[in-house]
Amino acid sequence: MLSQKAEDYLEAILLIAEEKGYARPRDIAKKLGVRPPSVTEMLLKLSESGYIEYEKYGEAVLTPQGMSEAGKVKKRHEIFEKLLRMLLVPQDIAGKDACILEHNLHHKTNKQISRFVEFVELFEGGPAFLEHFKAYSEKGKLPKKCKKMGKQLKNGG
Repeated sequence: MLSQKAEDYLEAILLIAEEKGYARPRDIAKKLGVRPPSVTEMLLKLSESGYIEYEKYGEAVLTPQGMSEAGKVKKRHEIFEKLLRMLLVPQDIAGKDACILEHNLHHKTNKQISRFVEFVELFEGGPAFLEHFKAYSEKGKLPKKCKKMGKQLKNGG
């Protein structure tokens, strides 16, 4: 099993390569906010483990195994970021918090959150409860059309 740090590196390599067509150590260092020697050390470890192809001072290239793992991490990140945006978390915070969540939840929790986000996205324009939540979040009270339902919920019905 990969460490959170290793997953972050694989995801960074994938994202940089998707954007630029290649991933150099200095680009990885910039994306992750770490020093280049730390990047070199991790790239050598990932190379030894078969996740990337890398020669010192060269580009990092994901192997099929590395691509698979990086894709999983990226997908989890996207799902958590979508969920947090549905909850009206600002974009910059949602991105950072998604990075924390993508590594620290049980795989069954990840699966259910993924299903929930996919379910919500099935509704054209989003389900009504998201609009009601937005109104509740902004005003601190239920919209008029939800008050009856809110009373029913409070009364256990």
